[in-house]
This record gives sequence, structure tokens and C-alpha cells, in this order.
Amino acid sequence: MHDWNVVVSVFEPGFKRARDLLEPIGPVQKTDYFNVLVMKIDDTEGFLRTLKDWSAKDPDIFTQCISRAIPLTVLFGFQTPAEFEAKAREAAARWLPDLAGTRFHVRMHRRGFAGRLSSQNEERFLDEFLLSKLNEAGTPVSIDFQDPDAILSVETVGQRAGLALWTRDQLRIYSFLGLD
Repeated sequence: MHDWNVVVSVFEPGFKRARDLLEPIGPVQKTDYFNVLVMKIDDTEGFLRTLKDWSAKDPDIFTQCISRAIPLTVLFGFQTPAEFEAKAREAAARWLPDLAGTRFHVRMHRRGFAGRLSSQNEERFLDEFLLSKLNEAGTPVSIDFQDPDAILSVETVGQRAGLALWTRDQLRIYSFLGLD
């Protein structure tokens, strides 16, 4: 599946159950990466509500089956680290107005491109890009890992990446996003 917009990490014994649970919501596909599924959904809010309902009815789903599930807003393909950085910078720029005056950080979960992309380096790269742009605009911001107002999530699966911005309230409500 090339047009996925959700990455799901699963616990080994719950792989089949996770796939069976998620299939009615949207197409689910196994990836080349251990215990990682991708999905295509049309309704992010509906997806989040469904998983929230599941967590209330059967908390074991998120301790034995699904480790984390993260819908993404902007997706792109890339062939090189330089292309990844250019496209990630362009994608992240869309949230500059939302990040103005906040405490935030970037969190990246990388699958693939080992030795070519470093999650920590790319997080720092995007943090610095956003800080620079926001400071140029005169909107003070800071990087905060303890109590951020928002987290910019970056997920890669092979040569495809996606980004989404999550607020403190969303992270509290949807703990299964599992960003930190």
C-alpha cells in the first residue's frame, strides 16, 4: 500500500488481533519492518474516537495488541536524505502559525534508511528550522521535552514519510499516539 496515512506499531503476540481489529476501519497492510502496519483512513477524527472507545472498553488492546497508532497529515516520498530534509522542512512549515508562541519539539520514528537518516539529527534539524523561522517572524517559541504545548510527529516507513502536529490536549486524550 503506497498511499497509507497511519502507522501502527504492534506487540508481537497481538499482531493478528491488531490487524483484525483495524481492518474494518480501513485497509491495513503489513510492512517490511518488524511489527509495523500501515493503514489508509479517510476520517482521522473518527479513527481517533474509535481507538479511544476501544481503550475505554478493553485497555488490554493497548498493552497487548497495539503499541501505538499515529495518523499523519502530510505525506511524501523521498529517495535521499537531502530530499527527505527538503520535503520535511516544506511540510513542517505549514504548522508555523500553529507553533507561534508555544513550547514544542519534534519526535521522529524512523523505519528504514538506517545509517543514512538519524532520527535524532533529523529531529534537531526540524527543531532548528522551525525555531529559526518563528524567531524571524518575531514569535517567540522554545523547545520543551518535559511539558510541550505541541509535538510535531515525523514517521518514516522505508522511503515514505508523514508528519502531523499534536497538541497537549490531543496527546492527553489519545495516549495511544505514543509520541514520547
